[in-house]
Amino acid sequence: MRRSAEQTRLRILDAAYGLFWRQGFLRVSMDEIAARAGITKRAQHFLSKDALMAAVLAYASDLAIKRLRDFQRPVANGAEFIDSYFTQLGDWGAKPKYSGAGFTRAAVELADLRGHPARAIAHKHKLAVEKWLAEELACTGVAAASDRAREVMLLTEGAMVLMLIHADQSWPKAAARAARILIQKR
Repeated sequence: MRRSAEQTRLRILDAAYGLFWRQGFLRVSMDEIAARAGITKRAQHFLSKDALMAAVLAYASDLAIKRLRDFQRPVANGAEFIDSYFTQLGDWGAKPKYSGAGFTRAAVELADLRGHPARAIAHKHKLAVEKWLAEELACTGVAAASDRAREVMLLTEGAMVLMLIHADQSWPKAAARAARILIQKR
């Protein structure tokens, strides 16, 4: 039975997603992606590796934002939200194959390629996360929620990078302590 074009496209995205997150965006070849997806290289549905990288990040962003929107744990206030948010971040970082935040890694790997389409997707994703944080903080009554969300983003990025650098999952706890102080600002 022949696979549909959309099924093949999703197999490629899934294969590339797994390889990119484990090995990095620039170190993975199109041949590796094709082999993992179980297709011939000629059958790939992307014009270039750059286009595939952007598509994978867009796909991953959609999944990540959906997970954030499903995050809804009942919390009474901003401090409880912060604790829950950074606890989940720490749980993610404790996974054996944790390799940092893919969107941040992509932007770093492509730092010298300012016009690369994957960088635009990473930028859009980080803005969407910041917007989600602002909405959640506002719902818990945090004053100046947009400002606090930007500060929590800084703490989030720092915690993710430092967990990777030090292989130490205590960074989200430190970030949560700092965030609780920030959300008390008036």
